[in-house]
Order: sequence, then structure tokens, then C-alpha cells
Amino acid sequence: MQDNAFAFMPYPAVAVGHAPHGPLAGVTFAVKDLFDVAGYPTGGGNPHVLAMSGIKQRTAPTVQRLLDAGAELVGKTHTNEMAFSMSGKNMHYGTPRNGAAPDRIPGGSSSGSASAVSNHLCDFALGTDTGGSVRTPASYCGLYGLRPSHGRISLQDCQPLCPSMDTTGYFTRDADLFARVGECLLGEDDAPLPARPEWVICEALFALLPAASQAALLPALEQIKAVAGELAPLAGQLPALEDAYWAFRFIQGREAWLAQGKRIKRDGLVLGPDVAGRFAWSESVTDEQYLTSCAVRERFRAAWQALAGNRILVLPTVPDIAPLLNANDADIEETRRLSHHLLAIAVLCGVPQVNLPLAQKEGAPLGISLIGPRGSDRSLVNAAAQIGRHYSCVR
Repeated sequence: MQDNAFAFMPYPAVAVGHAPHGPLAGVTFAVKDLFDVAGYPTGGGNPHVLAMSGIKQRTAPTVQRLLDAGAELVGKTHTNEMAFSMSGKNMHYGTPRNGAAPDRIPGGSSSGSASAVSNHLCDFALGTDTGGSVRTPASYCGLYGLRPSHGRISLQDCQPLCPSMDTTGYFTRDADLFARVGECLLGEDDAPLPARPEWVICEALFALLPAASQAALLPALEQIKAVAGELAPLAGQLPALEDAYWAFRFIQGREAWLAQGKRIKRDGLVLGPDVAGRFAWSESVTDEQYLTSCAVRERFRAAWQALAGNRILVLPTVPDIAPLLNANDADIEETRRLSHHLLAIAVLCGVPQVNLPLAQKEGAPLGISLIGPRGSDRSLVNAAAQIGRHYSCVR
């Protein structure tokens, strides 16, 4: 396979067996280079980590589940270093091409997976989402993307960043395949949505967006209404998003340092400036800040459950389209900060969120999201696929 998009790690081709028949037979997929696959190393976006990896002897259960369903693995994809960035840029390996907006960043950290799917190099791809690493690239690259309920899809044999927030997600271009992969990975819901769920919209979250982004999402809202019916306004006061943002930051930072800090210091890992700065900040997070933030998370989760209940919430995925490739680092970092005020909701609550590629602004994709109750993942994916099918028919 010719990789003109720079989506894949340049590993030697390895024959990875898959079932000849199954629900995903005839479908190709890629895996973010955080998951172990027998016969491949796992590089985690950093040359030193790659050099120390060795060839893995077993395959992560989530990857194996897809192989057993008949899907064919075509390679391992680039990631931001240690999965601790949302830009898609990697100092060591470069930036995968955004297939929907080649002059813009793909988003990260699951940059290569989003690039591979958006450039039609495979049918779907696995990524991980801690603070937005599936949802952001899905919005930027015009893809369906899932961050599942925390713990819903196995992370065994996957390099961690923040265990209490890490999740396995995936990307597709196609609504039907989005549902088929979900059927394979998610199984039956613990808390399925009713046949006719109630849909609500949080206008306060849309108000966080620039006016042009709000306008760009209006046609997407109409497409959702065409399937779901009217969207009732979410009644009640939102929990404080700024408090939630800082709780997310402190928890992520503390756990990231506990997960990777010892190796970074022991081995003298050379990291890109943005990732190095993030880990340096993470080292400074105190036990008190972490424990206080965990308490904030519990309060936020309870307040959100009381507000949203068992309904489907419609909200923006991120505030704007992907920054240009030549955007300066300060602007990209500000984009990250603003995005996390939206992305942190599902993270702190442990609930599923899907991105739908229903809108554009200035010719670049802009996603819109659905959040469902914890344990409603497959129902939520099916609801998103239903909207996607309708959108494809009327487009």
C-alpha cells in the first residue's frame, strides 16, 4: 500500500491473520501505534520508546476481536508523542495528511488513524481518546468517531496516558460501517436508549462557539431534527465548565506523570516542545490538587446526570474547524484550551460521545456531537448512524 498521506508508521509488512468470515469480513482497518500487535513494535509516537519496544508477542484483545470478526489489519498509524497532544504534529515523524482539509492539521493524538480513514487508505481505524483524541480528529477530518463509556472497550496491551480517563475509540467514513464496528466492539448495552429517546440541545454550549461556527452548524441541527424530531432546550444550570476544565487538567496531568514520568526521566526521552512542556507541568501537580479535582469530578458527574438524565444531548464537538498547518504553536494551544471546555464533559462523566460529520465551514469539516447516558454506547452509535444515513440520502 502506498501511503502518500504519511498516516502509517513505516514498519515492515507483517502478515497478521484474520478470520476468513465474520461480520467485518472484507473490511480493512488500521491501529494507532499504542496498541500491541504480535509481530510489530509499539512506538507510542517517540523514537526512543520504539527502540526500547521490541517486537510484541501478543495482540491487544480489542485488536484481536476485530481480526476474529474478519477485518483485515493493514498497518499501525502515527500518533502524537505518548498520546499527549491534540494537534497531530509530531516533531520526530511529521504530520499526517488531513484527507478532508489538506491545508489543515488532522488533530490528534489519533492523527494517523484519522488520516488513514479520511484518505481512504483503510475503512476504519482504532484510536484512543483521553481528552479528545478521537473526537477532535473526527471533527477536523470529517469522520464518524466514538469515545465510548469509560471502560466499555478494552485497553489491555495499550500504552496508557491517564487510566481513569483513557478510552478506546474508532473512526469511519461511512455511517453503516460505524454501526457495524460498534456492534463488534461494544456488545449489548447495559443501559440501552428507549426506542424513541428524548433529544435535548444545550444552547449554552453552542454559545461558546464563534458566531461563524454557530451558523455553520445550523444545517446539521436541521439534519438531526429530521430524524430525531424537535430538540428540546436543556433546562437547568450547567455545572461550572471552568471548574470542570481545571479538574480535567489536574487529573490528566497527575495520572500522565505517574504513568510515563519515570520512564521520561530515567531514559532522558527527547520530546517535542509542546509535549515536553505538558509533562513538565504534569510533574508539578500536587496530591492535593489531584484529590480536590477528583472530588470536583464526582460533583460534576452527579450534577450532569441530574441535568441530562437518560436523554441524548446535542452539542458542538469542538469550537471551530482545524487550524491551518502553518498556525503558530500559541494559537494551536489556545484552540486546545477552548476545545477542552467542551470535550471534558464526556471525559469527567465517563459517558459516550459520537462525532457526526454533518457540517462545513470555509470548505473544512466541522463536527457536531451526541452524548448519551453511560452504558448506552451501542444505542448512541446506532442513532448517529441513522442520522448519517439520512444525511447521505439528502446530500
